Amino acid sequence: MLPERGPNGHAVAAGLSRLLGTRTAWTAVGDGEFFCPGCGGDRNYQRLAGRRRFTLLGVPLLPRGESAPTVECAACRRHYGTDVLDHPTTTRFAAMLRDAVHTVALAVLTAGGICSRASLETAAGGVRAAGFDDCTEDQLATLVEALEADTGRFTGEPCTAGLAIELHEALDPLAPHLAAPGRESILLQGARIALADGPYTPAERDALATVGAALTICATDVTRLLAAARTAS
Repeated sequence: MLPERGPNGHAVAAGLSRLLGTRTAWTAVGDGEFFCPGCGGDRNYQRLAGRRRFTLLGVPLLPRGESAPTVECAACRRHYGTDVLDHPTTTRFAAMLRDAVHTVALAVLTAGGICSRASLETAAGGVRAAGFDDCTEDQLATLVEALEADTGRFTGEPCTAGLAIELHEALDPLAPHLAAPGRESILLQGARIALADGPYTPAERDALATVGAALTICATDVTRLLAAARTAS
């Protein structure tokens, strides 16, 4: 029988809602740290599994299935879908950005051939700004030499499959969390390293094109940005 309509219809509906309803019982099945969109910062969370039950006068009676898994912020107590965990914490994001800039710097230095002092200084400055406060030119030069010895790769070669994999491993997880200016900034930092000792070499262009692809920057925009960096230098 349908609820009564008319002036008293809302009152009847409200009365039924107090009699009949659905209640969800939540159980904690995990925890950790996440970036809470409500708080706007890193917070602890609990991952909750829920079971719904039909209630009569507030008393749970018949099961009504499972609720979608939920993430509850320990600070604001708001509930979110589990996809919120795909967003890195502030600490994790900073580490991803730092590692990405470091990897790009090494890739461009390796592609550039003999590491000039100007290129090393530009690279070290960018890496320090990204969070590796104690990075020095000599450390980067040593790392480039170690990479060559470990892989058998010579400086000045086009971007090899191994180097492309390293760039994608560092940049692919980061790219979805960066706006276009942030992704372009990483590419331009690599361009400045390449231009510090003169025009781009074919190997440097190849490495920077790989960086752009890993950052999901289209080829046309990569060409435009590399030209703009050359003009600015």
